[in-house]
Amino acid sequence: MYKLFIEGGPVFMSLLTALLVAIFFAAWKAPRWVKEIGSFALVFGIFSLILGLRQMFVALQNVSSNLPEVNGLFDIVSPGLFFGGLKVAMIPVIYGIIIYLVSLIVRMIQKPRI
Repeated sequence: MYKLFIEGGPVFMSLLTALLVAIFFAAWKAPRWVKEIGSFALVFGIFSLILGLRQMFVALQNVSSNLPEVNGLFDIVSPGLFFGGLKVAMIPVIYGIIIYLVSLIVRMIQKPRI
């Protein structure tokens, strides 16, 4: 788990973990905020994906600019490297989705039955 935490980017993963803790605190003090905090975690995970993809494309652009003209991207960079970058960029999104699901579960548990 620690390896995924570091690979996903310590800044984004730390903020998402803080949001997870905030969900449990909000469940105790401010139950109406649980779903909103979970939604924010989901959006923050997607935002980190966009920034991760941007970093990956900038790195690929730097690699391709130092090489002569070729036909396609995979002539320059191996598919394993490309999809490895996508895998790393998806880690915070998956964590954000998990936090959102936790917020929905907490909200369902708190919701009074009619």
